[in-house]
Amino acid sequence: MTPQVNEIRNLDELRDYVNQTLCSYDEFVLDAFPLTEQILLRSGKPCGIYFCLHGPRQVKFTAIWETENHTILFYNSAGERFHRTQLMGTPQLELAAA
Repeated sequence: MTPQVNEIRNLDELRDYVNQTLCSYDEFVLDAFPLTEQILLRSGKPCGIYFCLHGPRQVKFTAIWETENHTILFYNSAGERFHRTQLMGTPQLELAAA
């Protein structure tokens, strides 16, 4: 698994990238299934976002964007990591948490 490097400038681009990557992994039709997200907190401060793609038959694929190392980790329905993306430019999470 070779990490990919991407520049993402805002949270909409981040959501789109996560949705596209999760959908393409199992060849889902883009935007056919809901993508939910939850801001992760550490000591009361935002430190990342947990994304979950709710696929057919209650299958779930997840991704975690963690702000400390500027990476997105992608997991399949068995919880195995299948992809890692290193971000060059990162959106401001504090603005989303407000």
